[in-house]
Amino acid sequence: MADKVVKKKKTATKQRAPGKINVYGLDGSIAGEAELPEAFRADYRPDLIRRAVTAMEANARQPYAPKTNAGALHSVETWGKGRGVSRVQRLMNSSRGAQSPNNVGGRRAHPPKLAKDLTKKVNRKELAKAKLAALHATSVPDLVRSRGHRFDEELTVPIVVKDDFESIKTTREAIEALSSIGVYDDIERAKEGRSIRAGRGKMRGRRYRNPRGPLIVLSDDCEGGRSVRNLSGTEVVTPKALNVSVLAPGGDPGRLLVVSESALLELGRWRR
Repeated sequence: MADKVVKKKKTATKQRAPGKINVYGLDGSIAGEAELPEAFRADYRPDLIRRAVTAMEANARQPYAPKTNAGALHSVETWGKGRGVSRVQRLMNSSRGAQSPNNVGGRRAHPPKLAKDLTKKVNRKELAKAKLAALHATSVPDLVRSRGHRFDEELTVPIVVKDDFESIKTTREAIEALSSIGVYDDIERAKEGRSIRAGRGKMRGRRYRNPRGPLIVLSDDCEGGRSVRNLSGTEVVTPKALNVSVLAPGGDPGRLLVVSESALLELGRWRR
């Protein structure tokens, strides 16, 4: 008798973030140190992250279906048997097949239905744990590099910047600050990786695919956020808008995080 296969139980991986991280000025210099909040010390659970992101993306889908009589608007007839041709519906006074599902230009046999439930359920506690696990992944340099992000090796992650970053008024100043800190290479990577999407999506308002660049977290909607939001691959959010889908796009943890001191204090109020 064959031996039974014993499945191993998934356990959380203990990857603790460092206690202290550097605070960088707009000129790239180290302006001080900050204590990494307890929220960044959650257990690393890539399985929960993937499950939560999949559910969020599924729940964001919009139900769609073709028109009920699409492909069936022709005046058709069937020739019947005895002519040595298939007995499909054909256009009136023509030999061209139409309306049947197996004909070019005919209706679809099993089209999408509006009533189909596209949503996925996930527990609230799992969502909370997944968000903290994705937040923790942003503080592990190896995970951030494995996701493809480019940044100076001397930098501590997440990259904490002075609150002066929130008062930057122009995109030129923002580029200079990010270049001085050592993050702008990641924006260049996202810009160079832009490509034309394969398939029909290029005709439907999503012609280009853009790699994800750094995630910039600021304490409020400010001039600094407006100065960087147009850079390739860059997203600007507040701590309240952070979720697992933003921290780990596509379910891949380890996004490069740039956070201001004030925003870091708000993240410090999160609990494990």
